[in-house]
Amino acid sequence: MTKLEIIEKVNHLLVEEFEIDADLLTPEASLVKDLEIDSLDFVDIVMLIDRDFGFKPKAEELKHVKTLQDFYDYIEQHV
Repeated sequence: MTKLEIIEKVNHLLVEEFEIDADLLTPEASLVKDLEIDSLDFVDIVMLIDRDFGFKPKAEELKHVKTLQDFYDYIEQHV
């Protein structure tokens, strides 16, 4: 999977599953502050990553994911 495919898939998931405005999805967007993803959303994100990318992220690894770019990079490192 290419970086562009990862970005498109992640953005699609955020728009469809979390009803986030696509205009807010910039690499520097903070997941918590800008996209308003809370701790319950992170539980859903773990399940979506497992379903759509084929691996189960570890909670301690996701603590380092602060921006959307971090999220793209994290997934790219694991697929």
